[in-house]
Amino acid sequence: MSQDTDNEILGVVLLVRHGDRQGFYQNPETYTATGTVITPLGNQQEYMLGSYLRSLYLNQSSPSYLPGMSTGLFNPAQVFIQADCGDEGGVIYDSCVSVTQGLWPATPSNNVTLANGTTITAPLGGYQYVPIDAVDPSLSPILEGFTNCNTFNTHTTDFYNSSIFQEMAEQSAPFLDSLPPYLNGRSVQLENMWNIFDFMNVNNIHNATFAEALPPTYMAQVQALANWHEYNVFSDQSIGGIGNIAGTAILPSILGGFANIMNSTNPVPLSITAISYKPFISLFNMTGVASANPSLAGIVNYAAAVALELRQPSGGGEPVIRFNFKNGTSDAAFVTYNFLNLTGDVPLSAFIDAVAPVAVNTTADWCSVCANTQDMPCSPLALATAQGEAAARPKISPAGAGVLGAGLTLAVVVLMGITLVFLGLLTIGKFGRRRSKHPNALMLKDTSSM
Repeated sequence: MSQDTDNEILGVVLLVRHGDRQGFYQNPETYTATGTVITPLGNQQEYMLGSYLRSLYLNQSSPSYLPGMSTGLFNPAQVFIQADCGDEGGVIYDSCVSVTQGLWPATPSNNVTLANGTTITAPLGGYQYVPIDAVDPSLSPILEGFTNCNTFNTHTTDFYNSSIFQEMAEQSAPFLDSLPPYLNGRSVQLENMWNIFDFMNVNNIHNATFAEALPPTYMAQVQALANWHEYNVFSDQSIGGIGNIAGTAILPSILGGFANIMNSTNPVPLSITAISYKPFISLFNMTGVASANPSLAGIVNYAAAVALELRQPSGGGEPVIRFNFKNGTSDAAFVTYNFLNLTGDVPLSAFIDAVAPVAVNTTADWCSVCANTQDMPCSPLALATAQGEAAARPKISPAGAGVLGAGLTLAVVVLMGITLVFLGLLTIGKFGRRRSKHPNALMLKDTSSM
């Protein structure tokens, strides 16, 4: 793709899919998932990805070296890392750990000299323990905007009831009806297409007997149907449509990553977010990458990665974004794609103008968009609102005012505390490994001209 090579990289925002894992099940209506575990193959895929990223961004001889980045010991002031720890159990978090092992491998330099003169090297030859923010979707929707999202569930049901779905179900029925010998009792309905694909894909990788018995074209046919199914579920005709909720929910993390890079006081050149395949689908739809490259309208491979590089043109002016994508081990290196229907690198302000208006910036916004007042983290917000409304029109006798007033004050304080916890404004204990450095994404508009 066309791109301007005469510029300097300032930083990069990375989105990374997990590696190979054992099979798991997703409810076709709500996408509620069961847990699973990563495999040694998955760990190796992610480690190799991390090593590749290191060769690009932490290698001083690379044209994409991030200026000032530590090339040996991990420097927490230069990096922000977060990982989804809900969808697929701990697979995504564990994958992120393997990525960091490749980016910051063990080194004898990871040592300390004691007062008595003894030098102690960290275990495993100087293993570097890189902190990762674990994002629980029951506390924050930023990496799983679709989970417990009622309007998204309605969108999925509407898709299953649509004429295009019924037509595809009819066309694919003869092929799907031939699959029971390979599905161990699983449904062959088109609605269940993700689970059909995942079961067959996992067994095709790990079960030699299954792989030998499967007809040569079946895996490709199953993946084509799964790509069509998942793209229609996790995309929308409108950039801010509910089908894109996996993308609109993650946008503040992306915009925050750019804001961190542009921070003149304490820049953070590298942001890494580890996720499932779903936000990739939505983002490719929202940015026009999928429409321009139909082969990307579907499920990205294990260990796939998007690198949104922020670059400064040599001639001055505002920074630009370069959209790079590596589809797992299928690609040896990043490929640069045009996006937002523009050619080459895109001005930061153009990207912000396109996506900021549809970003789901707060938990309260997500609860409203998803029409959710029952599940965490929305229930504390709904309860606090109801209590606040009740407190605004109390009907009590003067005699009971003192006792009830004290109780009401305590209740309001507790509810406000709960609300602040789930809005991320107050911390009780410490769930994640590190606090997010992302400032409000809206600050970007003031820094785009820097």
